[in-house]
Amino acid sequence: MTGASGPEQTFRQTGWPGLRARLFHFYFLLRRPMTLGVRGLVYDRASNCVFLIRHTYVPGWQLPGGGVENGETLEEALSRELLEEGNIALTAPPVLKSMHFNRRSSTRDHVGLYLVEAFSQTMPKLPDREIAEAAFFPLDRLPETTTPATLRRIAEIFGGEQFSAYW
Repeated sequence: MTGASGPEQTFRQTGWPGLRARLFHFYFLLRRPMTLGVRGLVYDRASNCVFLIRHTYVPGWQLPGGGVENGETLEEALSRELLEEGNIALTAPPVLKSMHFNRRSSTRDHVGLYLVEAFSQTMPKLPDREIAEAAFFPLDRLPETTTPATLRRIAEIFGGEQFSAYW
């Protein structure tokens, strides 16, 4: 994969939302020489559904998650992000499935992917300034605008695809 071509190009944000996303990321680059993030693939085995979110500032449906803050473990960051983005609480430890280099964000960004099968959701997530929408989707009926990286992670976990080192 080279540059922004093909279907991934459609997920680049333009205008004010794109500038806001780039400024937000630049701010974190200044504060952290290397960025580390987590994403949770929240899977409801009974309904064969995964939980996805749609941010207000970047296009596409994706896995919930975010940056690991100073003094946090990966699991603590995941737990915090799931509560913030989906009202989802871990009820047992998640399983770290893979680590990825996210070269689309920067030359220093890494993401840990966790499979979350033991959780509770106290109530559906209502839209706010960060999350436009959040919902569970059947694996065979994911939203058309699910991001390519999210589709790759789901294929790696559930479709037997080889894990990529890249997000």
